Amino acid sequence: MLKLAILIPCYNEEKTIKKVVEECKKATTEFSDTMIFVYDNNSTDDTAKLARKAGAVVRHEHKQGKGNVIRRMFQEIEAQCYIMIDGDDTYPAGEIPKMANYVLKSNYDMVVGDRLSSSYFEENKRPFHGIGNKLVRKSINLFFNTDIKDIMTGYRAFSYKFVKTYPVLSHGFEIETEMSIFAAVNNLSVKNHVIDYRDRPAGSMSKLSTYSDGYKVLRLIFTLYRNYKPLHFFNFLALLLIVLSLCFFIPDVWIPYQSTGKVLNMPTLVVCGFCFIAGIISFYSGLILDAIQRKERREYEFQLKEAIWEGRIDKN
Repeated sequence: MLKLAILIPCYNEEKTIKKVVEECKKATTEFSDTMIFVYDNNSTDDTAKLARKAGAVVRHEHKQGKGNVIRRMFQEIEAQCYIMIDGDDTYPAGEIPKMANYVLKSNYDMVVGDRLSSSYFEENKRPFHGIGNKLVRKSINLFFNTDIKDIMTGYRAFSYKFVKTYPVLSHGFEIETEMSIFAAVNNLSVKNHVIDYRDRPAGSMSKLSTYSDGYKVLRLIFTLYRNYKPLHFFNFLALLLIVLSLCFFIPDVWIPYQSTGKVLNMPTLVVCGFCFIAGIISFYSGLILDAIQRKERREYEFQLKEAIWEGRIDKN
């Protein structure tokens, strides 16, 4: 098992990858058993060639998407600490020792490179990216009762147990959001570490689409909230359906019935009845799914213990 593994997912980053690899090497001289891995995701330029020349171990993931690359990385590499950093030279590699020591010495499970508390909004030239980052951060911290300062940063450190128990489900750039929610829901220890951010150099193009990838992230938040917080989600839906049915039933059906003794709006009565029944079904669905979710959390605790045990064996 390596002491430290630097993971760099790349797609067409020939302008910056050499510099990123060299800076990572300089930053990790104090760590023994360190390797830098560049996973090339079907680049059409010289990214892989330049990374290999700079001293990185280059591997390939042919299934397109950042989530697919990270899944491959987490499956193949064994290390006590993992640093994930983008190959676009927007993150300072000099922060790697501090972030790694949070994992190795302070036993944090995930360290988040927080751009939003420093220079992100001054350096970032895409205003909608900043708005999207704020929206995602506030949504997740509200829904999942956490305090992660930068949800979508690509600069993170992970413990062995996080990497080996985290199920990568996302395929693209929504992977960082999924990681943040996973850590919050499973009560893993998270450290916010403020970093300086610099925008991409001239000629380097972002692969993140503001609108399509932003939609995927928001859809993921909705899906994970439903999956991880089913009781809250379905209780809210049940309350909405029941209140909606009563709002139409009382003035349009019940009050006229009290006056005339007749049901004057039969279609309204039928629709309100269906809404009320759907609300009851939603409530009990939430109860059942919440019980299943609690069972999955217990199983995850056993997976954590197994991963910790395996990690200790490999260290020895």
